[in-house]
Order: sequence, then structure tokens, then C-alpha cells
Amino acid sequence: MASLRDIKNRINSTKSTQKITSAMEMVSASKLNRAEQKRQKVRSIYGENSRSCC
Repeated sequence: MASLRDIKNRINSTKSTQKITSAMEMVSASKLNRAEQKRQKVRSIYGENSRSCC
């Protein structure tokens, strides 16, 4: 059976992992938002219907 110290270490490790995951989600959301703004800017310059790719 795990000791109290082992359980506390596991809890702290899980909390730390949650913080890292949350930070990574915020970074990816920021990058996605920036990419969408760039896409919208390009569409406004070249127009909605002009597609040279795909």
C-alpha cells in the first residue's frame, strides 16, 4: 500500500501536470486566434470568392 508521502507526491504531480496542460491549451488557443485573424485579413484583401488554391 502506498504511503501518505507517495499519495501526496502523486497529487502534487497531477496538479503540476494540470497546470502545464492548461498553459499549453492557452498557448494553442492564442496561436489559433492569431491564425484566424491573419486568414480573415487575407480574405478581406483578396476577396472571399477568389481561390487560387484548393
